[in-house]
Amino acid sequence: MKEIYIGLAIFAAIIVLVVGLSLYNRYKLRNEVRYRWGRQPHQTRLDKEESLKHAWQTEKSFRHFESEVDDITWYDLDLFAIFDQINATYSSVGSEALYQRLRNFDLGKADQLETLIQFYQENPQLREEVQFQFARLGKQDNNFTKEYLAQGVKKEIGHFAQFALLGALPLVGLLLLLFGQGVGLVLMIGAILFNVVYYLMKKNQLETELNSMRYLVQTIAVAEKIAKLPLPDQKALKENLKPLKGIASWGFSFRAKGFSETEMFMEYINMIFMLPFLAYNFVLKKIGNHTQEAINLWELLGNQEVAIAILNFRTFMPLTSQPTFKDGPVHATDIYHPLVSGAVVNPVDWQKNTLVTGSNASGKSTYVKSIAISCILAQTINTALAKSFTLQPGHVITSMAVEDDIFEGDSYFIAETKSIKRLLDVVKGGQRCYCFVDEILKGTNTVERIAASASVVNWIHEYPSLAFVATHDIELTEILKNKCDNLHFGEEVTDENGVTFDYQVKKGPATSRNAIALLKVLHYPAELVANAQAEARYFDEHRSWQVLD
Repeated sequence: MKEIYIGLAIFAAIIVLVVGLSLYNRYKLRNEVRYRWGRQPHQTRLDKEESLKHAWQTEKSFRHFESEVDDITWYDLDLFAIFDQINATYSSVGSEALYQRLRNFDLGKADQLETLIQFYQENPQLREEVQFQFARLGKQDNNFTKEYLAQGVKKEIGHFAQFALLGALPLVGLLLLLFGQGVGLVLMIGAILFNVVYYLMKKNQLETELNSMRYLVQTIAVAEKIAKLPLPDQKALKENLKPLKGIASWGFSFRAKGFSETEMFMEYINMIFMLPFLAYNFVLKKIGNHTQEAINLWELLGNQEVAIAILNFRTFMPLTSQPTFKDGPVHATDIYHPLVSGAVVNPVDWQKNTLVTGSNASGKSTYVKSIAISCILAQTINTALAKSFTLQPGHVITSMAVEDDIFEGDSYFIAETKSIKRLLDVVKGGQRCYCFVDEILKGTNTVERIAASASVVNWIHEYPSLAFVATHDIELTEILKNKCDNLHFGEEVTDENGVTFDYQVKKGPATSRNAIALLKVLHYPAELVANAQAEARYFDEHRSWQVLD
């Protein structure tokens, strides 16, 4: 009898320990959610772009948007780094929704989430509870949930009846044994051994499918908890959950791998009764019969985390504003680049095609990119990185960080002309398009570059689009002075400080010749510097170069 009490005491202690650890982990998670609020997100090894991009491309098969940030524009502007700045999500549902929102948008509908953002700003306790529930779900790259939603009913794993029979055999053997039938013991042991081996063989083959289904089922379980909270989307969440009822109850069959006693015990139960395979086929059929409701549910869940992430972004960034959308030019006060530490703010008055000139490192490329980034963020998350920002809705496309394409066999110039051509194709569609080009057509000789560049900018002038071009070619400012506004960034060269920049945009084309002055500061040979200055003066006077003796 004493041994029984000891055994019961040990069993009770284990239960208390497991429950205690679970409660402690929840307590730690809540504190972490609370601590991280209002700070720049700390990125983990998860949310790899390969996984996020795959989910986004899959989603495009069942959702249409009016505009897309293409790969060239995305990488030109380093938008994945900006995604990381915004990505205060705790689940892959949220991070995938945020990635999609930054890659696609509908023109003139940037404020769709503003009601939800405002709600979470006014209700921090509910916001924290929603974040906690998503944090319990966690993230899983390559979860393939979007594929389930896009494809509806996928191929089942085996046959439901087959797994049901195999799972029932141990119970039949146990019943026979209880009724005094010795054959029941043989049947039970044999069935258990067969099921364990069969389960392990099948599980290794279908590990991806089972892991994907695990995340999908756990997401629905979290949705049921969030739907109990008094949120603006509560009614819609409940309506779309209703036909998916019963899926969350299979969650115990898709527990994450672990080495605790509880997890190992559940794994043996799964093996003996074929529970993951039964659950997989049940959930698959349920999702397949109610695909649209599942899609709606994922969008509603994603919106919660995206709205909270946007609110967090606005909280910790030094300066943000909600844009104003109206027809006409682009105006901004105190715009800046989010990835530049201590960035200098500048105004924007973009009424027609604009050329910006200046030397390397003077700030012209950063300025152009800052405008492009806010044009995208304004239309995707209704947030501009400026004190104020006004624009007419339109597509955003860039041609900046062009590189040779060794796989296509393209030289730099061919790759550059292809990049510009895709920009012209969007403009030709007749909708508003914001075009950003850095060092236009620099991969060819001076005469052809200037002639072609002037023609490109002049052609865009005939459409309801705007181009912002950073260039070193001062000749363009003269050729296009009747078609373009001119801006420039300058620098100061002194013997004491060398070259210094103020990073402030100024009206008019660049006029300084500080490159040669810098040669003098860097102690180039005096005769060389003098010859360079003489050649520059000759060109200014005669608009041609003299032949050197």
